[in-house]
Amino acid sequence: MRARKRAARRRMLAWGMSWMGNVQGGPVGAERLLHSDKGFHQDPLRVSEVPGDDRRISTASEWESRRQGILRGMEQAMGPYPGGGARPPLDVKVLSEDRFGEVIRRTITYQSSSNHRVPAILMLPAGATRRKMSAMLALHPTGELGKGIVAGLPGGRPNRQYGLELAQRGYVVLAPDYPTFGDYRTPPPDGEGFVSGTMRAVWDNSRGIDLLAEMSEVDHRRIGSIGHSLGGHNALFTAAFDPRIRVTVTSCGYTRFHRYYGGDLTGWTQPRYMPRIADQFGKDPDRMPFDFPEVLAAIAPRAIFTNAPLRDSNFDVRGVRESISAARRIYELLGGEHHLEAFYPSCDHDFPFEARARAYKFLDARLKP
Repeated sequence: MRARKRAARRRMLAWGMSWMGNVQGGPVGAERLLHSDKGFHQDPLRVSEVPGDDRRISTASEWESRRQGILRGMEQAMGPYPGGGARPPLDVKVLSEDRFGEVIRRTITYQSSSNHRVPAILMLPAGATRRKMSAMLALHPTGELGKGIVAGLPGGRPNRQYGLELAQRGYVVLAPDYPTFGDYRTPPPDGEGFVSGTMRAVWDNSRGIDLLAEMSEVDHRRIGSIGHSLGGHNALFTAAFDPRIRVTVTSCGYTRFHRYYGGDLTGWTQPRYMPRIADQFGKDPDRMPFDFPEVLAAIAPRAIFTNAPLRDSNFDVRGVRESISAARRIYELLGGEHHLEAFYPSCDHDFPFEARARAYKFLDARLKP
């Protein structure tokens, strides 16, 4: 009996050690789990979804065709990305302005589409008018305060003021509201061809990149995005569709759909997210037209930093590790293996100081001249 107990403890310890630790690369055990659930959307290197077709991506040109297929799969769930059409003037309006230390905060709105204006906070650090600066799109987590959470307004939670912190580090920062939060109360989907709040937000964010790129204070070649939770996957989705985002930081923002609450995708199906996941795909992970290993790969070789706490009850860390392990193969194919980094703090659904410090170092190394 004692021998069996000691053996069981050794097996449990070995399993735990394979998943513990704050590491940058893929963990021990990730490949095994991938192979146990290896559908087309879990393996970006697969050329075809046809059963029995085992061809693999081997060149950059083959990958670009696969990447376009990933974006089409995302559009099946989110609705079409309207990036090819004419964009109306931004018509930025400044509603108010205050100062937090050396940071100027302007409450603004900008025109996203013909009938839509997006509320946002624009933060400019001291010296922004004297030289071209790097810029960040700071996307907020779920919360009634919306953009104010990341801009440091009263009422926000600790460890969520990354927009203000980045402005204090010398970035020009735009923090837009996500539909139904902050001052953005129009419930999605709201016409103009949008069928999901997710794609409405992606387009609003892309227009936010337009705003930053047009600013005289900003170097349009050095723009990144950052977000926690809702903002974490919002940042990834936007970077997949908008290649002007050079670096993305995602905190507690994703896991494989099979790992999300045991495969129960109900949380993704609200109108503010992707209602087609229920209406067309039956909330079934096996029927989903895309998954997060593909989303990460679609951004390659542009840089991604992931904060994935070990005790995150929303986004299972196992699915994060599996996604990164799968996407890393595409990064290696494209010569960007050093642009994919992850940190696994021992906490719950949070963006703690050490994770933010690592993320900011990652951003500085790639966006600061």
